[in-house]
Amino acid sequence: MSEFALVPIAFFTSCLAGVMGMGGGILLITLMTGLVPASAIIPLHAATQLASNISRAAFGARHIDWGIVPAFVAGALAGAWLGGEIYQVLDVQWLPAVIGVLVLAITWLPLPAVGGSGQAPLVLLGFYQTGLGMLAGATGPVGAAVLLRRNEERDWLVVNTALYMCLNHAIRVGAFVLIGFSFAPWWQLLAGMVLAGIAGSWVGTRLRTFVPQVNFARLFRLLVTLLALRMIVLAVLAAS
Repeated sequence: MSEFALVPIAFFTSCLAGVMGMGGGILLITLMTGLVPASAIIPLHAATQLASNISRAAFGARHIDWGIVPAFVAGALAGAWLGGEIYQVLDVQWLPAVIGVLVLAITWLPLPAVGGSGQAPLVLLGFYQTGLGMLAGATGPVGAAVLLRRNEERDWLVVNTALYMCLNHAIRVGAFVLIGFSFAPWWQLLAGMVLAGIAGSWVGTRLRTFVPQVNFARLFRLLVTLLALRMIVLAVLAAS
């Protein structure tokens, strides 16, 4: 029953993302290690985050910019194919460590400088983010940085980050099904996490109007770093 601890965790992380526009996915995946098998972490994370992002985009639908969709999807399909090929040859035992290292890289290394306001940056974003997402699960801050160059208004950024992450997670869920992962044994946990994620999005959307636009980056980076290191240490200990 320990995996059901992820239900309140999904609520909290979705609420955080509803306020900040990012961060919930990374926080969730770093807390999944030890609660579900390594092979199930990324597929379950993708399915849960799909529901969370759909709800967050729906709650702020008036801010949606549909113009970002075609280019992002084109790149994401290619990225999912390449990422899926790499995922299938990874040693599952070391997958949490791989996720931890990639999360640390995303958190601390300079983000890719994808400039411009045309469609090419969105194609590159879709390819990079979806491909990397097949291996790391949570890559939201990368795309948020690209969208920030288009519009710095918080509500626009939060909602459209949710929109492209909906596309990202939907394509990855489809890719995991095609390579043989079955979600059926996990339907109870998924149902709980999905409902918690939707509730967290609803609460976070309403809290966002009361939370000032301050920089939470330093505290958030510290927390994510500690959790990513935990993933790596647990994988090393399990292998020894």
